[in-house]
Amino acid sequence: MIAIVDYGSGNVRSVQRAVHAALQALARNEEEVQRVSAPELLVTAERVIFPGQGSMNDCMASLESSGLKQALLECVKTKPFLGICVGEQMLFERSEEKSTTGLGVLPGEVVRFHAQRGAVDAKAEPLKVPHMGWNRVRFLRPHPVTQGLAGPKQASVNDSAWFYFVHSYHAEPFNASDRLGEADYGIPFTCAVARDNIVATQFHPEKSAAAGLQLLQQFLQWKP
Repeated sequence: MIAIVDYGSGNVRSVQRAVHAALQALARNEEEVQRVSAPELLVTAERVIFPGQGSMNDCMASLESSGLKQALLECVKTKPFLGICVGEQMLFERSEEKSTTGLGVLPGEVVRFHAQRGAVDAKAEPLKVPHMGWNRVRFLRPHPVTQGLAGPKQASVNDSAWFYFVHSYHAEPFNASDRLGEADYGIPFTCAVARDNIVATQFHPEKSAAAGLQLLQQFLQWKP
């Protein structure tokens, strides 16, 4: 069973539709994927997709109140795990957003785009926040979940693909080895991370057309 964690703060319907499309493309049964809101069911999943939307503070509160936090922490240790948007941010230790404490799975913090960090446009004016729309992503190293997304011929890991973003904050991993993808919005920022059985993206693969579908298909087949 592929579990989409449903704790009341994720873009669950869009993610579920995208996963259904990925399963169809792989000629697999759509019934493999389930929206899961019960901790005892989550721990039985084969692989886990963890979306998030809105404020990290609100998402953490919803995760706590739903009773899913501990089950999620158990799953992230061993199961193929995909975090999306705030689902990526919550994997880190803390956020500037209302001084929120995260799950602490990955060392690092979540910070806001602002001019003091160099997030300005070509005229040195502060960029609009949230960062919203399509942006190029450079994958910094090979990974099974992002294979083939570096460019049409994979000439270099510095090639890029297009993905859809909606966010005001972004993760800053403390360990460079956890960084998987990078994009630019006034400044270069980490937009994908990976370690062991974990992959997580700031961008929305479920809203990213063919590139997002390919990423989901490869996650569904990944055996870390």
